Amino acid sequence: MTSPEPDPGRDSESEGTLPLGGLTESALPSRDLPIPTSALAIVAHPDDAEFLCGGTLAKWAVAGCTIHHLILTDGSKGSWDAGADTAELIETRRNEQLRAARVLGSKGKVIMLGRVDGELTASSDVVDEVAYWIRVTEPAVVLAHDPWKRYRLHPDHRNAGWIALDSVVAARDPHFFPEHDVPHHRPSALLLFEADQPDHVEDITEYTDAKVDALLTHRSQFHTTHGIGDPDDVEQRERFRERVTEHAARLGAANGVGGAEIFKLITDL
Repeated sequence: MTSPEPDPGRDSESEGTLPLGGLTESALPSRDLPIPTSALAIVAHPDDAEFLCGGTLAKWAVAGCTIHHLILTDGSKGSWDAGADTAELIETRRNEQLRAARVLGSKGKVIMLGRVDGELTASSDVVDEVAYWIRVTEPAVVLAHDPWKRYRLHPDHRNAGWIALDSVVAARDPHFFPEHDVPHHRPSALLLFEADQPDHVEDITEYTDAKVDALLTHRSQFHTTHGIGDPDDVEQRERFRERVTEHAARLGAANGVGGAEIFKLITDL
């Protein structure tokens, strides 16, 4: 995930808005799913899962859930340096994502689909690939972007949501992509982050540090998304930790817990 480039007049170390999803002022009706046996996070870019559901994934992993990541794009637009080596950036972001998944406790697959960053479309061939991986990983819960979120700017986040939903439908029904030659699979629940109308909260009070630790493996994104001007500045990294923790605490305060991530829960799959 890459934030918009700041105004040239802004202090290079100033802190913009982190892509952590929206806030809610009132308690949500649903809280804490039973720990699933397996879960698949389908996201647009390297670092999206950590920002948007990292605490939930860490909590489930500790409890024995097999966590899988599916990253749809190669992250090749994730730099403000016009002279950056794109191939090197792609490899860097791949390695960062692998490390982040392990920090969260994931013992499952990290699938890099490799579509071009910024050019993701909800085409049949992409749905084919994602449906295949849903069938292979057999997640009880799928976590994904909410495609119905209003006024979303980034096209990859919009399209990643549609891809995930279309792929869940395709994966559950045997007459979609029968050439996969693996059994069809129907997840029990879908959790949409960045939700337009959230109705479910996951308590991540004890897992906010794990979420931040995973985010801090994405060093290539420090200057862009994280708002950390100097990667080696301990104070700036701690300010980042405080900002993520404070956001989780604000969500938690509305729901009676110390820290939270919020979602739209869909179980009619």
